[in-house]
Amino acid sequence: MRIDIISVLPELIESNFSYSILKRAQNKGLAEIHLHNLRDYSTDIKHHRVDDYPFGGEAGMVMQIEPVDRIISKLKSERNYDEVIFTSPDGEVFNQHIANDMSLMNNVIILCGHYKGVDYRIREHLITREISVGDYVLTGGELAASIIADAVVRIIPGVISDEQSALSDCFQDDLLSAPVYTRPADYNGWKVPDVLLSGHDAKIQEWRMEQSLERTKRLRPDLLK
Repeated sequence: MRIDIISVLPELIESNFSYSILKRAQNKGLAEIHLHNLRDYSTDIKHHRVDDYPFGGEAGMVMQIEPVDRIISKLKSERNYDEVIFTSPDGEVFNQHIANDMSLMNNVIILCGHYKGVDYRIREHLITREISVGDYVLTGGELAASIIADAVVRIIPGVISDEQSALSDCFQDDLLSAPVYTRPADYNGWKVPDVLLSGHDAKIQEWRMEQSLERTKRLRPDLLK
């Protein structure tokens, strides 16, 4: 899978893809993550500006359409893309189901929002999908793009050595995960549930399902709808 991330500040997220699971995914050839500086496609040769004042006099600056069109057109001339995503607070809220679907794609572009917003013609003519990571506003879309890439790449088969671990994550079946414990079994009188020490697989699985349901009802009842 290839993910191309377009940003005015790609250095903000470079380190996110240089360590741990995402780094291993790239080393294995299972994922390619390419960062592109939008300023390299600016029509302003001297200052490399990619924003301008909005028509109508509203406060803030707006990302221009031409640099965005230039970079997206260049990338699309080199390969076909399944999605061209724009990170926006008013997009569809990102979740595990979207991550699962995206992990089956071959090539994806993510455009990071910035400034007051982007020229709306970008959203009308160049973007195929808009995604939000929550009902709040960030300084830019770089963190959102990093979250999306991380969630998607980690579930590509072969990225995580223990694939069952990814399949049992929170939200894979619309439930929160059951509690997990490790050694010591008794710490200051705080004990691990006896069932987990029993070695009885059927009872352990039953306990985990009960715990998942209880935690979901208590912490995220909206998931059960």
